[in-house]
This record gives sequence, C-alpha cells and structure tokens, in this order.
Amino acid sequence: MIQILVVILDIADDLYHLPAMETAPVRQEDHATMLLQERGMMRLSEFIKEGITAAAISRMEQKGLLNQLSRGLYQLPDAPLDANHSLAVAAKLVPNGVICHDSALAFHELTDRIPPFVWVAIGPRDWRPTITQPRIQIMRFGPKVFDKGIEHHTIESVSVAIYSPAKTVVDLFKSATHQKAFYKSSTGFAHATQGMKEALRLRKATPAQIAKFAVEAGIWEKVVQPRLEALTVDA
Repeated sequence: MIQILVVILDIADDLYHLPAMETAPVRQEDHATMLLQERGMMRLSEFIKEGITAAAISRMEQKGLLNQLSRGLYQLPDAPLDANHSLAVAAKLVPNGVICHDSALAFHELTDRIPPFVWVAIGPRDWRPTITQPRIQIMRFGPKVFDKGIEHHTIESVSVAIYSPAKTVVDLFKSATHQKAFYKSSTGFAHATQGMKEALRLRKATPAQIAKFAVEAGIWEKVVQPRLEALTVDA
C-alpha cells in the first residue's frame, strides 16, 4: 500500500513539473493584419522589424489581403480612406518630411485649389527620395525655417507633420520671392496674399504669428509687413 502511494505521488510530481502548453504562434498574415488595423499603413521595413517576412507580405498581396499604395508601402483593402489620404501616404514615404505649401494650405482649408501633387519639405541634409506614386513635389528648406511651425495631425492612423497656417502662408511668400523655385502650381504673391487673408478671416492664424515666421524667414519688412498691414488696417 505504501509502495502504491509513493508511485502515485511520483506521478503527480512529474505532472506538476511538466512544461506549460505553449500558445500557438500568431500567423504572420494575422499579425500583419492586426498591425495594419492599428497603424493604418506600413512600409515593408516596418513589417520586417515586426518579424514578418517579405515573402509573407508578397503572398498577402497576391491573395488580395492588402493593397500596395506605393513601392514598399501597404494598406488593408477595406481601410477607410480619408480626404487627405495622399498626405498620409507622403508622410510614410518621406518620414522626415513636412507637408508644406499648397498641400498644407488645402489641408487647413485656406484654398479651394486641389494641388496636382503633394508638397513635402525636407531639411538641408535629409535624403531626397525618388517617388513615382503618388506624385510628390519635394522642396529643401534651410535649417533656420525647416523645423519651425510644425503641427502633427493623425490621418488614417498615421501621424502626419504639417506646417501651421501661419508658417504655410509665410513659406508661400518666401517662394514668391524666388521665382525660379516657385513652381507652376502657385501664382506668386497673389496666391500667398489670398492664403493669408483666409487664415486671418477664419482665425486660423494671427498677425503676430505670421509676423514671427516672416521675421525668421527674413521677409518681414519688404514682403509680408505691407501686405499684412493692408489686410488688418480695418480689422
């Protein structure tokens, strides 16, 4: 009887020390889907950092489980699209960039014009990517103005850096003073002045904010001040 009891205790002890059943690993496709539901869109390099192989992403694309928005950028096929979808795509493709000029003006609802491409500013030493889809116009900003007036807005779960209304207006004036760098989608000083007028009317920028950015850009006295005073003299 004692021997039987010892055997039973030994079996119980062995069962107690058995390793716990491991949870079945999450499939790469399921993991990728969960990540896209959380983040909106992802680059291939981001998937790889999460342990998802390029082969798995390729299989998902072939099965129609995700859409390729641009080279190496993916989104779920049933993802809700925002009116500013192209800005989110640009933010993922140019992670160090800031939405600027007409694209920022349109985002802040200061113009009825639909830009033919997405305007993105990069710093003086930032890598300039070559992107074919969507159409992105990249501008290189100097160190004194690049990191000023940046706001962060969430579009389709993506954090997008966009210049504020006041900074955008000043950037348009700055470009108007350098005609060679001022692309055909803009109409110079008249366009910038109209943007400033709307920003003031809708209270999305104050005269003080515009003046501050204009001083930093070196275009206050001769360019922005007379136009700002003309708009606010009767305000």
